Amino acid sequence: MQPVVLVTGASSGIGSALCKRLLREDAGVRLCLACRSMQKAAATKAVLLAAHPAAQVTLVRLDVSSLESVLRAASEIQRRFQRLDYLFLNAGIMPNTHISFKALISGLFSGKAVHMLSTAEGLITQEDCITADGLQAVFETNLFGHFILIRQLEPLLCCLEKPSLLIWTSSSNARKSAFSLTDYQHSKGKEPYSSSKYATDLASVALNKHFNKQGLYSSVVCPGLVMTNLTYGILPSFFWKLLMPIMWIIRFFTKTYTLTPYNGAEAQVWLFKQKPESLDALMKYHSCTSPMGKNYVESRKVDVEEETAEIFYQKLLELEKHVLARLNAPLSPK
Repeated sequence: MQPVVLVTGASSGIGSALCKRLLREDAGVRLCLACRSMQKAAATKAVLLAAHPAAQVTLVRLDVSSLESVLRAASEIQRRFQRLDYLFLNAGIMPNTHISFKALISGLFSGKAVHMLSTAEGLITQEDCITADGLQAVFETNLFGHFILIRQLEPLLCCLEKPSLLIWTSSSNARKSAFSLTDYQHSKGKEPYSSSKYATDLASVALNKHFNKQGLYSSVVCPGLVMTNLTYGILPSFFWKLLMPIMWIIRFFTKTYTLTPYNGAEAQVWLFKQKPESLDALMKYHSCTSPMGKNYVESRKVDVEEETAEIFYQKLLELEKHVLARLNAPLSPK
């Protein structure tokens, strides 16, 4: 049977590169691009079909920062497909990012320079905002909108005879120190992106606990440092052009400077070729690139306590109940 794959945030960056690579791996895959901008999605589809004229590529409008959009998209997806084999939870935002040049300069002359440049720890902050759903925008876009999508698509995802796999795009910037159970939307902090990515690690661990017996598995990936719209938004484009030669040099010291969306999608493509039930629920799969440009995948244990993951999961269920009641929407499809 042809695998059915849905990719959120598929119109640019890692999402677009992932779709191209998936079709190279399996031209028979049934690919659904779930995007906020249908114009960009159509352009991506045209590129894919130009390279693979016989490919089965469909589009669905999905804005994970809007629960109404998520519910509409989930309903449309259920009308089109009888199952989903892979759900790549890739859409995300990192808005209004500021970089601390003081921390950058001091870090360059410390013993933690490579770590700082690999994870951006202590370097960047963001200014978040509130969505129409009354939620923190980064939290809803990067995590909660995807969580609701999963919950709505459970009938397509849960199948013991043919296990399905959720693949979250996490980050090396996902840090426990940025996350708090008492403020899991990160409304009081300045690192909502880091918090939201750590939250995806927690959610993935908890989802495995609750759904593995139903044939649904979850993994997290780290694409490394990739030049996409997210990273280009941190600094002016001319500054990145000046930094690029230095970044290529840094690749000799750290394997997570994947730099291109194609390289950054390595871990996602690798997971596409694995049996979901064979994967370790407590591992994060990192896209890596050698100094000579060879791509490979490295697994590292997530910095997550299973008890914390379970508490967070219960909080997500409570929030789901609250927001869907407000929208007069069912908790799960009939």
